[in-house]
Amino acid sequence: MTPNPLLQSINTRIAYSDIEPAHIEQAIPTLIDHAKKAVDAAADPALPLNWESFVEPLLDATEPLSRAWSIASHLNAVVNTPALREAYNACLPKITEYSTWTSLHEGLYEQYKRFASSAAFKDLTATRQRIIELALRDFRLGGAELTGTDRSRYKELSDESAQASQQFAENTLDSVDEWALIITDKERLKGLPDDVIASARTAAEKDGKAGYKLVLQMPCYLPVMQYAEDRALRHELYKAYATMASEFGKAELDNSPNIENLLRIRAEQAQLLGYPTFSDRQLETRMAKNSQEVMEFLQELAEKSLPYAHHDYKELKQYALTELNLDELQPWDVGYVSEKLRQERYDFSQEEVKQYFTESKVVAGLFAVVQTLFGVTMRPVSASTWHEDVKAFEVINDQDQVQGLLYMDLYARQGKRSGAWVGSERERRQQASGLRTPVVYLTCNFTPPHGDRPSLLTHDDVITLFHESGHAFHCLLSQVDDPDASAFAAVEWDAIELPSQFMENFCWEWPVIKQMSRHVDTGASLPRSLFNKMLAAKNFQSGMLMVRQLEFALFDMEIHRQGQGLSIQEVLATLDRVRQQVAVIKPPHWHRFPHHFSHLFAGGYAAGYYSYKWAEVLSADTYAAFEEEAIEDDNGERTTLVPNTGKRFLNEVLAVGGIRPAADSFKAFRGREPSINALLKHSGMAA
Repeated sequence: MTPNPLLQSINTRIAYSDIEPAHIEQAIPTLIDHAKKAVDAAADPALPLNWESFVEPLLDATEPLSRAWSIASHLNAVVNTPALREAYNACLPKITEYSTWTSLHEGLYEQYKRFASSAAFKDLTATRQRIIELALRDFRLGGAELTGTDRSRYKELSDESAQASQQFAENTLDSVDEWALIITDKERLKGLPDDVIASARTAAEKDGKAGYKLVLQMPCYLPVMQYAEDRALRHELYKAYATMASEFGKAELDNSPNIENLLRIRAEQAQLLGYPTFSDRQLETRMAKNSQEVMEFLQELAEKSLPYAHHDYKELKQYALTELNLDELQPWDVGYVSEKLRQERYDFSQEEVKQYFTESKVVAGLFAVVQTLFGVTMRPVSASTWHEDVKAFEVINDQDQVQGLLYMDLYARQGKRSGAWVGSERERRQQASGLRTPVVYLTCNFTPPHGDRPSLLTHDDVITLFHESGHAFHCLLSQVDDPDASAFAAVEWDAIELPSQFMENFCWEWPVIKQMSRHVDTGASLPRSLFNKMLAAKNFQSGMLMVRQLEFALFDMEIHRQGQGLSIQEVLATLDRVRQQVAVIKPPHWHRFPHHFSHLFAGGYAAGYYSYKWAEVLSADTYAAFEEEAIEDDNGERTTLVPNTGKRFLNEVLAVGGIRPAADSFKAFRGREPSINALLKHSGMAA
């Protein structure tokens, strides 16, 4: 085995292509052992209590472990193989045990309490005082005050939770990767874009089969649901996607037991900590004060958006009946009929728009926006990566200094988790030896290049890329020198989506679109007339989209507001009740959406999915400041790319990470409390 890259200094750049599964199995126990010794040393009552003797050595010893596990988790999500999965799963119990051991470490907790009461604490900066206060909160929420059998039980539940979440993620990934449909009659693919058909043909050839291979990964699934004229084909893919990882497939991939276990574990852990429900425990670390405030927020949005949603759906059903002869609009018809209605009403198709957004041009356009708003440039660099598709970029500030490193992994493939997300390998930290800059992963699942054709992005893909970039630059543009006060470590979960949702707005700015669009064949920019049609269609079915998100958020809160676990039948019944309240599209009885709702059961959004809407209020109000201060560009176009406002947003929100509560950062930027009005206006629902 080659020297282990995961045991290199955290200050060096990782050679990703050199990492082998065996490296993970070797590094994690080694780093855990080192970290445990440091924790025990830090807990010594004889230790002088100051930042340099107590906190810094602890961070020095635990950061390499966090970095190694972050890398292992990332690779497990983007290049999943049997060997890598085996190595990851072998280490997961060790990581869980270490994490629980640390959070329950009485000596370390006592040391933090002594430090918080000491004279040295008063001499700390406000940021470092906040770090200590957040650590004490996290100790309490991690069970540090539990004793006896409660303490042992809490530890057992933590182990069970980690295993159930990982199994949920594996079942979902395997359900997507294992399903395929071979089509031999090309006529059944009528309506599908040429690039989708070509990719399906190539996929079949790779398997040594004639015909076309359709899969459940988004670059295939979404076009089928949107464009396939064959209704039976749409139904077949819809049902496969809707029932994945459920009792309708392989028994070993059924996520029903994992859902039941996770809800039971969460309820019991919350009660061990003295909270009536899991949602009460989770909201201790949020902007929202309690579950009642969250429910009232969601219900207010539902009340305002439901009339628009019902109007959207009534219009869709009428169009399906009169123009497409569909007596009954089924869920697998919605995407197809919506696209037909959109094309007729606004005289353009998503496929037409897609020809103008080549991935390289869109990325360049994104970087231009970031440069204008925040004063940094993105420089391509050669770096060792985990896959040939991955590109690396250094963030360069106006003093020509490297401020961070960004890896972009944009294409869908086998063994890669679906969706789009951002993670970090390491955070910014000021050390005695100098400044260590952050390293961030930005992951999407766009259609890969095919032959000599580049990757083409839908406008929704463009929005997704801008969204994820907001998360990435929240980390990359940080000026916080202590990692425990960084954005990803200390910003409240219901505010973490503020930068990402804010960035989406620039996908609707003509100066931005004009700069980053070039037709794949002609090289022409997207015509202003076509952009105007897109803009007119921006809030097409926004009511339906709003209530769909509210459905997810209300379901999440309802299943986590219970004082006990739920059976899978009770989970599905809860979802049905929520749908009766807010949904306009009622899926069939066999729909099993919870079984692949990874945000809740394999991610960090349990009792927190409302955060998307909560943060959207913040982001819409933030963007409203740019609208209020819009300027004319060199071409006389009105633009919200306002450098001065961008600099203020950088300084008051992005750069400060979690050094203060998110509400304070918002008020520092906006000068007041947030208002829901901007969100309703941007969604076309203002009175």
